[in-house]
Amino acid sequence: MKLDRRNFMGVSAAMLAAGSARAAGVDADPIKDMIVINALGGLGDPNQPADSLVPQFSPRVLAEAHASGLTAVNITIGYVSGSDDPFVQSVREVAETDAQVRANSRDLMKILTAADISRAKAEGKVGLIYGFQNGAMMGQDTSRVDIFANLGVRIFQLTYNPANQLGDGSMAPGNRGLTPFGREVVARCNAQRVMVDLSHSGEQTCLEAARISKQPISINHTGCRAVTNLPRNKTDAELKLVADRGGFIGIYFMPFLDLSGHARAEHVVAHIDHAVNLCGEDHVGIGTDGTVTQIDDLKAYEAVLAKEIAARQAAGISAKGERPDTYPFVVDLRGPDQFRKLAGLLRAKGYSTARIEKILGGNFLAYAQTIWGA
Repeated sequence: MKLDRRNFMGVSAAMLAAGSARAAGVDADPIKDMIVINALGGLGDPNQPADSLVPQFSPRVLAEAHASGLTAVNITIGYVSGSDDPFVQSVREVAETDAQVRANSRDLMKILTAADISRAKAEGKVGLIYGFQNGAMMGQDTSRVDIFANLGVRIFQLTYNPANQLGDGSMAPGNRGLTPFGREVVARCNAQRVMVDLSHSGEQTCLEAARISKQPISINHTGCRAVTNLPRNKTDAELKLVADRGGFIGIYFMPFLDLSGHARAEHVVAHIDHAVNLCGEDHVGIGTDGTVTQIDDLKAYEAVLAKEIAARQAAGISAKGERPDTYPFVVDLRGPDQFRKLAGLLRAKGYSTARIEKILGGNFLAYAQTIWGA
């Protein structure tokens, strides 16, 4: 593959990141043998202008994904907001992402079962889990759950921040819970053995989904409202009910982890620790809501961010706590070493290697085996 100067520099940086941990010996990398699963994230280059809705997997992105130790990631595909037809856009993005996976089959594989995650680890590939972040593409037709499940979508998040035809999101003022159609969709997801994800949902929507679902549900990227009182974070009642029913909670690397909006690695650890103490060590993981490849020029990015926040606010999809001065990531926990850094911080907190292994991916894998089958 021909590399231009930008990609060459990116690949070189990724190789250095991977090599730094090995410099002192083969076993220096603390996560080398772990399955690392990002329950919501992405594989894209935020330094490149987005010329399509589906990310293009550049040499830098692929090299840094491998260097990070990432085994699999839930990537958002399909409609989230906007004027396009939600169903048509979502079908198109599944097809376009499939084409990208085929074009990069040496590095990537589509995840359909829990066994595929283990196979990705064994083959040195990065697994892509297809997931939605808005159920709007369901229209009023529950059979669309079957269509997308058969296309390989494995995670169905019911709502984004506003309300939709399934239920209320975290920023919907009514906190009405699930609609009758939303209940039908949950039942259809259960029948198709796909994950029901309540990230971004309102509290009543989450509690009702957890109660009526015949299978455990997940909250793949969130924080703990008891630690930081913002709507995008989940209450203890939500977290505990999901865990008590066998579900999964992923903690994100987002500004909502601190009221200042300037979350740091210590805040990620604090939210993980609260979730573990409340829910038990078998139900907590990570869903960073970010990429492995980091932004190179943060000052230049601030102008881009200001426009993005303004657009989100105008579209009515922004969450309380989003501001032009709040990066949508944790500044000191990003880039190809983010998972190693987190492992080190948890170890310093007194977490055992076994517990760290669960949080970095083992718990999501166990949950996936419950929902998708081995």
